[in-house]
Amino acid sequence: MNRETQRPDPDVLLAQVEAEETANRRGKLKIFFGYAAGVGKTYAMLQAARRERADGVDVVVGYVETHGRPETEALLDGLEILPPLQVSYKGILLREFDLEAALRRRPQLLLVDELAHTNAPGVRHAKRWQDVEELLQAGIHVWTTLNVQHVESLNDIVAQITGVVVRETVPDAILERASEIVLIDLPPEELLERLREGKVYVPQQAERALEHFFRRSNLVALRELALRQVAQRVHQEVLHARQARAAGVPWATKDRLLVCVGPSPTSARLIRTAKRMASSLGAEWWAVSVQPTGEHAQAVADRQRIGRHLRLAEQLGAQTQILTGTDVAETLLDFARHHNVTKILVGKTSQPRWKRFLFGTVVDTLVDRSGDIDVYIIRGEDEPSSSGTSGSVLSRPRSLQSWRNYFWTACVILFCTLIGWASQGWGLSQANVAMIFLLGVAYVAARYGRGPAIAASLASVLVFDFFFVPPYLSFAVSDAQYIVTFGVMLIIGLLISGLTVRLREQLRAAEQWASGRPPFSTSPGNFPR
Repeated sequence: MNRETQRPDPDVLLAQVEAEETANRRGKLKIFFGYAAGVGKTYAMLQAARRERADGVDVVVGYVETHGRPETEALLDGLEILPPLQVSYKGILLREFDLEAALRRRPQLLLVDELAHTNAPGVRHAKRWQDVEELLQAGIHVWTTLNVQHVESLNDIVAQITGVVVRETVPDAILERASEIVLIDLPPEELLERLREGKVYVPQQAERALEHFFRRSNLVALRELALRQVAQRVHQEVLHARQARAAGVPWATKDRLLVCVGPSPTSARLIRTAKRMASSLGAEWWAVSVQPTGEHAQAVADRQRIGRHLRLAEQLGAQTQILTGTDVAETLLDFARHHNVTKILVGKTSQPRWKRFLFGTVVDTLVDRSGDIDVYIIRGEDEPSSSGTSGSVLSRPRSLQSWRNYFWTACVILFCTLIGWASQGWGLSQANVAMIFLLGVAYVAARYGRGPAIAASLASVLVFDFFFVPPYLSFAVSDAQYIVTFGVMLIIGLLISGLTVRLREQLRAAEQWASGRPPFSTSPGNFPR
């Protein structure tokens, strides 16, 4: 099936429907966004409002601060303006936005300048953004203006850049809920020229601004912050658009990298390669490790290695995730598609050719199923061990457990052989003896996993041929029809083992859900040390 035409995720559809219902009840917020006073936010807002009014929209100016700029004041001509609310504070008469009057007038579109403004004491809300929130709840569309230094999450960065702590801030949630953000941009040189000409502040105030906040270095940095803030908003809109289209292919508006991390010592080199590639492309990148659902818990040494690798990736600037899923390759690809990843980096496998041919590898599966996502296969190099214990010693307990599983598998086959001998004395046919061996295969698959189950399937066919098919105690076959029997028996044994292992993994996943740890999750951090 073409992934581009796949059905959307039901959870995504439900979230979209709920969001649309909420949006239909609320007014829409449009923010004219800039990096400093004087770039033209209010001017652009009034120009757009006049076009809306010409199209028949009921537009009202709730509050606009012109700062005495003639060209801005000229745009107010012909627009309905609500009288300001007069508030007396310490003997001074302050002009504020009249929220009550706006709610009574209830226009289609209301202009409320300077979203980050702090209201005078005694007004219903302490902040103007709270006034705007109430207007939106009432179903009134609002246009407003905002500078990047007033975004709450950027407050510390702005203080480091400019040396000025901005006291009036707006929660990031207000920007996230805005229906539209319009970037009003102006080169710093032009803004400084406007400032010197008195088009932003009165001359005395403009001179102080040039010496402090309005230095060119500050303006360049603030401009970059504003551009990045809007770019991040556009990125979120792209993700939402992909989800709405249920797109299974990446939209390569910007490169995004994913590096696959495992316990292998070569992962460290892979992570460094991903960092260099991400830096050269200017791309976001993730370091992701997958724990297959249903397998035995990873050895302590493996968890420690993965933890070290993910911490290294974090130090190099990656976002890190630990995922769990029944299919490692598909789990990685689901994550990549959800995050619009364009490139996946994975280490070259060290498995022998015969093993790759028989069982395949995660790398092969990634390449086969990746579609439009590029897969880079990187040759790794072992990192020098930081501890005094060699890798072979660390893996010895796990190897011992593996050999125990195969030992018990041999015991099960021996037990099935004894039952088969006994059943012949009871007069059971060869078909019933074959069923006994298939039952043993199912038991091994449920108890000891995939590898022992495959070994049990092969051993069952060989033992059945040697002990229960004439000529006895020989692998020779007197009747060619038995060859078909052996083939069918082997195929059924492999199918039973595969289905039983999958059922076993699903049961383990259900146990993880019941214990409060989802079998498919994304969980950053908290790596074992």
